[in-house]
Amino acid sequence: MQTERQHDIHHTPGVPIHAWTRGVPVEEKAMEQLRNVAGLPFIFRHVAVMPDVHVGVGATVGSVIPTVGAIIPAAVGVDLGCGMVAIRTSLRAEQLPDSLAGVRRAIERAVPVGRSANGGKGDEGAWDNLPPTVVSAWKELDPLFQKICARHPAIGKQVNSANHLGTLGTGNHFIELCLDEEGKVWFMLHSGSRGVGNRIGSYFIEKARREMERWFVHLPDRDLAYLPEGSEYFQDYVEAVGWAQNFAATNRSLMLDAVLRAVAPLLPAFTTEEAAVNCHHNYISREAHYGEEVWVTRKGAVRAGAGELGIIPGSMGARSYIVRGKGNPQSFCSCSHGAGRSMSRTEARKRYTLEDHIRATEGIECRKDENVIDETPMAYKSIEAVMAAQEELVEVVATLRQVVCVKG
Repeated sequence: MQTERQHDIHHTPGVPIHAWTRGVPVEEKAMEQLRNVAGLPFIFRHVAVMPDVHVGVGATVGSVIPTVGAIIPAAVGVDLGCGMVAIRTSLRAEQLPDSLAGVRRAIERAVPVGRSANGGKGDEGAWDNLPPTVVSAWKELDPLFQKICARHPAIGKQVNSANHLGTLGTGNHFIELCLDEEGKVWFMLHSGSRGVGNRIGSYFIEKARREMERWFVHLPDRDLAYLPEGSEYFQDYVEAVGWAQNFAATNRSLMLDAVLRAVAPLLPAFTTEEAAVNCHHNYISREAHYGEEVWVTRKGAVRAGAGELGIIPGSMGARSYIVRGKGNPQSFCSCSHGAGRSMSRTEARKRYTLEDHIRATEGIECRKDENVIDETPMAYKSIEAVMAAQEELVEVVATLRQVVCVKG
């Protein structure tokens, strides 16, 4: 039975913008960025906008950009392959210790967290000595990385990539212990391709800008510089991004395994009950839509094909959701990647105090210091409003609330 359309369509001089944002505020600057993207000549059919949309670099976070014959590196971003992994266990809430401080400390010891630049000695966010699991995983990743660096030596400079494999990073990346509605314990984490992904993304963004200058292409925003398919750098970019996405998925799997091993001595014996959900939300993919093969850039968006599982996290102190995609063709089979920021990190630090943050994260074992105020729950949109706006796109499988949150 045909239901009433639940999303808005904005008509532009370029392609239309399909937006699942009802009940969720959208900045005018974000709309300007969306209109700029919609006006590019290689956009396929329309741009899809998720309810967590907010201003990004060139293109908004929370958008799905289908293209034919070109890719916009800055729209893909620099945290290539960033995404989520989650797994349910046989543990129940009543089996957890009264204090979860020890669990948090065990996770922080098992996984390097924190701000890091290039990896290596003295970098608290990287390994000093690689664990055997990381050594083994890097052996699988290294041959293609060496091939990429042979063609583009700048990518390998100043980045000790192996030392970031199996590490969390900082910003909005996190590791959580959560409870679902039935009281089952889940482990969930959010991270990407770390320093090497940033290096790859930044390198090709600059290459695209140079190409635009060389061909005298005028754009409404220099961060919309693109690489045409068949041009000098296009295939190298696709290969490098694919490698970074593989690095990111491997990174998450290694961390999840490390977390499960680290907490095991502190908890009753448990098993994992189903395969982990491991999904990207900053990436490119070659997909079939409306009968044609196109490039899909999901910038802060998760693939939500029919029956596919995904993860939509809230902020610190807010609910998160395991979802099943409905395969909505107008969204290019996509959904939001989270709640989405409602303000910049700078504004959050100005507006909220440490006391505000402590109140907002009451009952959660997490950092409660001034260095995480920019990640306080009030800096994000309402996850409930975001979920309500995308009922056309996903159904909720499980609702999670965190009881431990580890951040760098």
